[in-house]
Amino acid sequence: MKLLIVTSVSEFQKDILKLFRESHIEAFSSSEIEGYKNSLIATQSWFPGKKGANESLMFFSFTEDEKINGFFKLIEEYNKQLETDNPVRAIVLPIERHI
Repeated sequence: MKLLIVTSVSEFQKDILKLFRESHIEAFSSSEIEGYKNSLIATQSWFPGKKGANESLMFFSFTEDEKINGFFKLIEEYNKQLETDNPVRAIVLPIERHI
């Protein structure tokens, strides 16, 4: 079992959910986050109404290698089609122990 973590801008939410389904990863969680591309200093504003962050999402799932491998292939294909500099990011972390 491994931990899969995926981040993307919120506009891609429906697509990411579809990729989870196609990979047969049915159990996962998500959270809204603020994504920053440049350093915080560069995005700070004198005007508090301006926001320097992008609305983003983080998904995570404890799942098997086979499903993760399929998911990564789908993400690679998805990112090739994007016309933006905000690709979907995914990482995998090993799990030493779990109950």
